[in-house]
Amino acid sequence: MPALSSPAPSVAPVPPANRTDGVLNLDGLRALRPATEPFPHLVMTGFIAPVVAVTARHDFPDSPHGGLVPAPSRAELERGDLDGFTRLLAALTAPETTQAFAETFGLDLDPDALMVTVRSRCVPKDGRIHTDSVTKRLTALLYLNDTWTAPGGRLRLLRSADNMEDMLAEVLPLDGTLVAFRRTDNSFHGHKPHDGVRRYIMLNWMVDAGTARRETLRHGVTAGLKRLGNAFSGKGEM
Repeated sequence: MPALSSPAPSVAPVPPANRTDGVLNLDGLRALRPATEPFPHLVMTGFIAPVVAVTARHDFPDSPHGGLVPAPSRAELERGDLDGFTRLLAALTAPETTQAFAETFGLDLDPDALMVTVRSRCVPKDGRIHTDSVTKRLTALLYLNDTWTAPGGRLRLLRSADNMEDMLAEVLPLDGTLVAFRRTDNSFHGHKPHDGVRRYIMLNWMVDAGTARRETLRHGVTAGLKRLGNAFSGKGEM
């Protein structure tokens, strides 16, 4: 991930052959039944164990420009050593994770159609109410913040496109909290403004693998341009 600068890696155990074991609570996910109105959604705490969250947060890469950055691909994660953060990514991108989400939401999802992006910071313009693009079928957000007292930055699942207070749920972006929802024409969501650290990993199962590849490339180009702009404006370094 050229747009990210990582801290010194922590010592993490060697992942098991099944990369989700000891990392993700897929059984807990499968046991949930998503709410269906006004769009299918669920919120789950404890999707990852506290120790997994701590090591992943320690090794979470910082992107000072605040944008979404593509995560390493599944093939890249299968090569080399993994730290706490990349071990979590390896589990999230494993085919059995896609299967668990597919079973929970009653969808036929393709592991190769999964796009994974990460973000470490939020800027005040973020959080405006929106629905995801029609190229996305299912979105999941996994948060990695040890505390959260700010009034902003708390994702709200909403009933309408013009009222931030008319919410189905407000989600604290704390360690191990997962929110997932199907993309529909009325899957409105957003949050009040926040400026500062707000770590999360976003999973988007796209309509097909080709779309996932194209959108991943687009996010990579956008992240690179933001870095370049920050360098020329004095807001960041190349």
